[in-house]
Amino acid sequence: MTHFVNEPSAVVTGSLDGLVRSSGGLLTRLDGYPDIKVVRRAQLPADRVALISGGGAGHEPAHAGFVGTGLLTAAVSGEIFASPSVEAVLAAIMSVDTGAGSLLIVKNYTGDRLNFGLAAERARGSGRQVEIVIVSDDVALKGSPQPRGIAGTLFVHKIAGAAAESGAGLAEVTELARHVALSVRTLGVSMSGADIPGRPPSRSFRTGTAELGLGIHGEPGVETIEVGAAREIVGRMAARLEEEMPGEARVALLVNNLGGVSGLELGVIVNDLLDTSLGARGDILVGPAALMTSLSMKGFSISAMPLDGRTREGLLAPSEPTSSWPVARTVSQLNLSPLPVAGDARTVPRSDDSLVRSMLMAVSAALTDERERLDALDALVGDGDTGSTFASAAGRIAGEVDQLPLADRGALLHRLGEMVSVSMGGSSGVLISIMLTAASVALEQGSELIPALERGGEAMQRYGGAALGGRTMLDALLPALAQLAAGPGAAAAAAADGAAATATMGRASAGRSANVPSSHLLGVADPGAEAVAVVFAAIARSLGGFPIA
Repeated sequence: MTHFVNEPSAVVTGSLDGLVRSSGGLLTRLDGYPDIKVVRRAQLPADRVALISGGGAGHEPAHAGFVGTGLLTAAVSGEIFASPSVEAVLAAIMSVDTGAGSLLIVKNYTGDRLNFGLAAERARGSGRQVEIVIVSDDVALKGSPQPRGIAGTLFVHKIAGAAAESGAGLAEVTELARHVALSVRTLGVSMSGADIPGRPPSRSFRTGTAELGLGIHGEPGVETIEVGAAREIVGRMAARLEEEMPGEARVALLVNNLGGVSGLELGVIVNDLLDTSLGARGDILVGPAALMTSLSMKGFSISAMPLDGRTREGLLAPSEPTSSWPVARTVSQLNLSPLPVAGDARTVPRSDDSLVRSMLMAVSAALTDERERLDALDALVGDGDTGSTFASAAGRIAGEVDQLPLADRGALLHRLGEMVSVSMGGSSGVLISIMLTAASVALEQGSELIPALERGGEAMQRYGGAALGGRTMLDALLPALAQLAAGPGAAAAAAADGAAATATMGRASAGRSANVPSSHLLGVADPGAEAVAVVFAAIARSLGGFPIA
């Protein structure tokens, strides 16, 4: 079992029932399982055009998730990636028609066209007013006689839904829906196919590649591309969409998660899109969100549509869907607020000390050289970023060494604490910043350097909640501080011995390793302690016979 389902044959009905039961009474479904899978609004407004859409399951929240005020009146579902039956579509029409007629919004797939079309004809035969709008927004294949209907269909849902909610008649709603369907354009890309519950895994993609222009059912794309920077992929997609809508007209944009793209990545995608010439024309943005997915496909699509008064009004009109329709928002420039000045901000002029400069540069180089080893060590017991974290802070310090007060020990430690806090992520960065800041305060209060550093170590223990023997960086740091008076070589040796000793400790008292079983810890040195040992070894090499002072 590779999906969170029960019997694969019941996954669609179970999902729809979960949606209805969590809707707060806003939704109901027709009692026709398993053949008739229709979700509709529980309360039907009189004298309003009914909007019906649907298709195969597997695209959630489309389509049932967009049933609600100002959007769809009903959604008809088939099995996963399979068109709903004629009988199911007809049941939906008969269930929601309150006299103003029904509009069927259909994606351009053969099964959907045929089944929705026949249901419409049968409903007309019984005296119902029914219209159909076919959406074919996919621009993947130039000159295709039958472009697919994909995520751009959602613009039709929203704009036509707003018109119907306002009381527009069937002819007006249909004309507007057709106008939107003819103008919207969409292009998708994915690094993986769609795995269907209860079926063998889908075709695999070559590592490092993606398919451009693939369908929402996992159909092969028109082109296999190498996966590089996100801005390159997004730029290529935006350029292709802009070919379809040349000029300078303002546009609405929709960024759709096909199911497996993280929110972190979606933010990058949107930012890169808005940096393109197509993005510069954007006035309204829908998403980024999972809107018309392909199960958990690792991909996304971009839709674009020229705006006019009617379409703009429809996109911004309020709606009350039961699930996941996001609020359409106007696109704005990057909004920056001034960075507040910290309460203890101080300005200390730069000063030079060749010995301190040499030491800082040696530490920076050593941490950069050891990044991959420390990351690999951390991957065995944590999240694999210790080396990158320390190297990031070291690079920041090396890059600004000429601006530091190298000859003023208290001011230097204070500034290093600030830099580490900003540039070194995670708890390690905060703990080291605490140590450096506490040591700086001690120096400014008249302490000598070594006792000040020891006070910094005490502050780390106090705030971090760990102590010697807890399998943390303290196991290298505290012994090293205790040996500083004997010289940098003795401190480096103590740090190395302390780091090595952590490999014999089967329990960690703090950090991510605290939740790792001892079987994974034994024989593996703590990566934070190893990083501290790297620092003291570099200091010893740099200072040679010079004492710590």
